[in-house]
Amino acid sequence: MMTRYVVLLNFTEQGIASVKESISRADQFRKAAASAGATVESLFWTLGPYDGLLVLSAPDEATAAAVVLQLGKTNHVRSCMLRAFDAEEFKAVADKVT
Repeated sequence: MMTRYVVLLNFTEQGIASVKESISRADQFRKAAASAGATVESLFWTLGPYDGLLVLSAPDEATAAAVVLQLGKTNHVRSCMLRAFDAEEFKAVADKVT
């Protein structure tokens, strides 16, 4: 089973300076994630406190963390990774609440 994560993104100075290449960098990231065994389910550019977000599925936490850390090494974005639960997964969590 793949675990899902939401990753919030903010451009670094380098990232905003080369914003026109952002879409090609996103394509490169999708390919790198896939070679690591993860899947980028969705990727959005946003307005507001975050410049973008992506939904990532990975077979385990270590794979997800490595993929997101590798993204950070590009120095184009800073990230905040959150574990995401769908309704079925959250029901299993909620069922354990006493």
